[in-house]
Amino acid sequence: MEMKIPSKVLKRDSYVSRIIPFMRKPIIKVLTGQRRVGKSYLLFQLIEQILKEEPQANVIYINKEDLEFDFIQDAKGLNDYVVSKFKSEGMNYIFIDEIQDITDFEKALRSLLLNERNDIYITGSNARMLSGELATSLTGRYIEFSIYSLSYPEFLRFHNLNDSDSSLSLFSRFGGFPYLINLPLEEEIVSEYLKNIYSTILFRDIVSRYNLRNTNILEKLVQFLADNTGSIFSAKSISDFLKSQNTNISSNQIQTYVGYLTNAFLIHKVERYDMVGKRIFTIGEKYYFENLGLRNIIVGYKPQDAGKILENLVYNHLLFIGFKIKIGALGANEIDFICEKRAEKIYIQVALQLTEETTIQREFGNLLKIPDNYPKMVITNDRFTGNSFEGIKHLYIGDFLLLEDF
Repeated sequence: MEMKIPSKVLKRDSYVSRIIPFMRKPIIKVLTGQRRVGKSYLLFQLIEQILKEEPQANVIYINKEDLEFDFIQDAKGLNDYVVSKFKSEGMNYIFIDEIQDITDFEKALRSLLLNERNDIYITGSNARMLSGELATSLTGRYIEFSIYSLSYPEFLRFHNLNDSDSSLSLFSRFGGFPYLINLPLEEEIVSEYLKNIYSTILFRDIVSRYNLRNTNILEKLVQFLADNTGSIFSAKSISDFLKSQNTNISSNQIQTYVGYLTNAFLIHKVERYDMVGKRIFTIGEKYYFENLGLRNIIVGYKPQDAGKILENLVYNHLLFIGFKIKIGALGANEIDFICEKRAEKIYIQVALQLTEETTIQREFGNLLKIPDNYPKMVITNDRFTGNSFEGIKHLYIGDFLLLEDF
């Protein structure tokens, strides 16, 4: 079998630069993320990097979405195939795409890792299977890289667009799936593509994997989460609402289904942190969508949802640039995002507009009540920024999304 590398691989150097230091090291490089966010193309980019440095490198590539590799079903089949492709000298560069479709894959990886000439890279679209199996069998011998949809700067570069209101609107509406570069950015065409991805995630990665019988309840839960993006909810409150809509589902079942949705990277669950008591709340959390295009085809792209979409945009960009994020509770006040990276923090509030004095006092006032000196920022859809408010910076969403780090 010959490896099939697309003729044109658009670069995502921010990821590759983080992976390269671990190249040719006896540690498995694990790329996780939602289907179609570009994990395969990152593998191709890494392969190109290796072949550039070693034109005769022995690259072994397996793609479990390709029927040619359907015969590899379990750990033994995986190990036997890879070993059959070894060469007597030099490194073996092993790339396995969508490895979660191979039963007991972690046993094969553990065996292959015994050979110091093996440099292993894998991708997967199920967080629980990858983290659970690898953490149990290969503790300390793998490193995970979370891969997300295109950031706004990547979206502009991939589509050859300049930063503008219309470009930001396209990004907010259709999301950042890399494959969209092959389609006209038109509502009808993109919607069909997004619906197909959503169906694949829902039915292949969740319904089929977990043998669910009642898909109607799962779909109603996803619709609820899409319609209430960025709102604080508990499993019980979601259960109570769905029951009021004649859909009976227990709190425990809600928690289970939400786990399935997060495992498939469709949504992100964000916990609330008590900033006074220094603890995570056991109930009440927020949910954001990994890809806004999917969120919008589930419940529509409506003007009244502009605030929800804005908050999701901010959350996704914070993830992309490497922050760990919690929701802050400061007494009766809420801090939208507590962001941590490299032992530093930044606090962020998100508001659609700052045209009302009450909004200004609430958003900036909540941040002013935080008793430390870490940076604080309010992000809005207002283009006017002006001076800071008592030292707290105000940024327009378009400018914020262009930040590579801060």
